[in-house]
Amino acid sequence: MQYQSVISWVAGDCEAPAASRNCRIAATTGTALLRLFSITSVLLLLSGCAVRGVVVNTPGPQLNKESSYSIRAYQQKWEADENALMLAFSGGGTRAAALSYGVLKELRDTPVPTAGGSERLLDEVHSISSVSGGSFTSAYYGLHGDDIFEDFEDVFLRPNVEGALFRGLLNPLRWFSSIGRTEMAVRYYDNNVFKGATFADIQQQGGPMIVINTTDLGYGVRFSFIQEYFNLLCSDLSSFPVSRAVTASSAVPVVFNPVVVRNYPDCGSEVPDWLKAARARASDDLEMTMVVEGLESFYDRENRQYAHFVDGGLTDNLGLRAIHEVVMLSGGMAEFNRKYNRMPPRRLVVISVNASTERKSEMDRTDKQPSLGTTIGAMTDIQLHRYNTATIEVLKKSLSRFAQELSTEDRPVEPYFIILDFDGIQDPEQRRVLNQIPTSFELSDEQVDLLIDAGGELLRTNPEYKRLLRDLGNG
Repeated sequence: MQYQSVISWVAGDCEAPAASRNCRIAATTGTALLRLFSITSVLLLLSGCAVRGVVVNTPGPQLNKESSYSIRAYQQKWEADENALMLAFSGGGTRAAALSYGVLKELRDTPVPTAGGSERLLDEVHSISSVSGGSFTSAYYGLHGDDIFEDFEDVFLRPNVEGALFRGLLNPLRWFSSIGRTEMAVRYYDNNVFKGATFADIQQQGGPMIVINTTDLGYGVRFSFIQEYFNLLCSDLSSFPVSRAVTASSAVPVVFNPVVVRNYPDCGSEVPDWLKAARARASDDLEMTMVVEGLESFYDRENRQYAHFVDGGLTDNLGLRAIHEVVMLSGGMAEFNRKYNRMPPRRLVVISVNASTERKSEMDRTDKQPSLGTTIGAMTDIQLHRYNTATIEVLKKSLSRFAQELSTEDRPVEPYFIILDFDGIQDPEQRRVLNQIPTSFELSDEQVDLLIDAGGELLRTNPEYKRLLRDLGNG
């Protein structure tokens, strides 16, 4: 998520630590009248002009077809994996995108022994779950594979994406246009980053499954861009634009309109048996009950003709919940493996790349009342960090339980939960600098370099990662 820099700019909170260059420019440009006009213009844009969402998802579930972008379609690649290696990329604007990119580079440069010699640990990754800023990296890697290391920095990490989007917002020709703010973002990402690619293009690349996550604004639950979830909409994901999914994953509410999809009536209103079974299993789990109820709501076709998707960080800013929920909705890890005809792996590995920064309040240094931007930012930070902590605890317990479910006396399964965040940076000054990098889509080249290097360092020095390498015969 990237609320703070936008709020600081609109609310005039140029003293906020995370205030963007837009804010600093506004504070130093011309007269108070110009500043008032700029703020009024933005507020006018934020209020909206009855813009309707552009719907592009097509009808027709494809789950049982080879062309579908589904877990079932990927299972043939996974069924005999010795290592089930999953990555989770958090939100956090370009900061998150650059940090996760640094982790990919380190995995690329890490060899592991195999029966035929050796291969890169990056080639062992079978899925990446991502949200918000992290979804730019995961989607680009899914589309381009190793080519990400050739041009991703120039295409996304180093350009001033935030400036390009705000210039569009402030263009008077756009104020009364039927093209909403979100459509402007979709077009920018489609033209400049993803080049018209669809989920079928990711599948054709043959790499890991990329799970981009968003939030269903109407019911407050997480939603993944995989065919199993698009079946709820009676819709085909394969032809859906990657740029639109990534925009949905990173669409900050109020600043951007939701991404809208059609919930087609062709599949009827009868809740499927698998979802009924999931409801029965979740009877003693309040959180899973809420997830099931959110998914069941799509079968109320009359009242849910559309769904509105916003920043995935609202329901999971770490990208970890998708891993947990998909398994739990299947009835547990053993049932998940049976359903998809998978042999139990010997190692169950989750690497969480968390670009959240350390909470450090400046308001307590003075008796001055905090500004609107500071107040909203503090409220967001409190909720974000508390939920992140809860998510990590859920995954830690679940991963151990999943490994136990899969283990046999002859074939034990070992879990590895590798958590990467700025707390793992040993040098205090380096850690301080990293924690001061704002959540925005506008970073300096120096900041991008620091983040890429930090991603590699965090992975190399992580004790759990070192244990994994030793067990793989490299360490």
